[in-house]
Amino acid sequence: MNEHATTNETITITKGSAELLHIYIPYNPAYIERIRRIKGRRWESKPKVWIIPYTTAAIQEFMNQFDPVDVQIAPELWVESEELQHWKTSKGSDAWSKESLQKALTLRGYSRKTIKAYCNQVERFLSSLALKDTDVTSSKVQTYCLGLLEQGISHSSVNQTISAIRFYCKHVLHHPTDIQYIRPKKQIKLPKVMSEKEVAQLLKSVTNLKHKTILFLTYSSGLRVGEVVRLQCSDLDIERQTLIVRQGKGQKDRRTLLSNLAWEIVQEYITEYRPNRWLFPGQSSDRHLTERSVQKVFEEARQRACIVKKVSIHALRHSFATHLLENGTDLRYIQELLGHTSARTTQRYTHVSMKNIQRIQSPLDRLDLGE
Repeated sequence: MNEHATTNETITITKGSAELLHIYIPYNPAYIERIRRIKGRRWESKPKVWIIPYTTAAIQEFMNQFDPVDVQIAPELWVESEELQHWKTSKGSDAWSKESLQKALTLRGYSRKTIKAYCNQVERFLSSLALKDTDVTSSKVQTYCLGLLEQGISHSSVNQTISAIRFYCKHVLHHPTDIQYIRPKKQIKLPKVMSEKEVAQLLKSVTNLKHKTILFLTYSSGLRVGEVVRLQCSDLDIERQTLIVRQGKGQKDRRTLLSNLAWEIVQEYITEYRPNRWLFPGQSSDRHLTERSVQKVFEEARQRACIVKKVSIHALRHSFATHLLENGTDLRYIQELLGHTSARTTQRYTHVSMKNIQRIQSPLDRLDLGE
């Protein structure tokens, strides 16, 4: 019989601290013999736990001694240990049908980005379970998500993980849909916005014409990075002076602004680069530029412009909306330009707009503090 043969008992490995891992092992002479082979291990009788160093060498020795089928990895450890992730998934990749999940998502019109995210989240969740106990239950989902929150994963990411697991259970496993999961309360985060002066600094810092055109259009039209890289030459509606965003978030088409200045730069760019289908082709003309490339362009421009705010290219979209609001544009029009389904999403910009805040006098300024 193989030394690593599966038993009916599950080993759990968790993160004890930045330097130590805790291993909970049901009493089994074979398991005890294996854990004793790991250098630096020790037994703590009070909590009844084996402790090993949190080092690559100790993790490798642990993986050599045990079978992933017998091991459950705590969520907070799963998130940060690539070695354990690879060990678990390489041995258990057949435990679920990634292809079935991809097909179910595609048939229901989910975007490529969401399909990739859902598949990764479901794979991480299932791989964190002991392979011999892969039934999905509410308690397992709650325990896993609690571990993610304790690791500092954002509430929105954990909520998406829950949505991915629910979808998998309903449309792939065909489980009853009455399983209820407690979701973490959605965090209210204000959009990160640049001032008009900062946007001007950023745009003036760019000399490469292609990069300049990308950033001008992103701000001028309030685009997401995934939308700007997928623009086609036919999406420019010159007569109406608008830009057509096809299959944006939520698989919706919309029209947004195309400013005079942005159009002048686009014309100059088209004359020099002569794009065919994609307005911003990648290294191969039949494929568009990658989102990562554009994010890098923005980051380099931010550094050249000496903008200290830690913002991503998405801040240009937030700034577009906030600056429109500050200049008197009705929220309903901004909602249409951004492609928001809910007005509540657009209303976030009222919290970062300085238009009304600057009109308010602090009570301190009204005090007579003269001697």
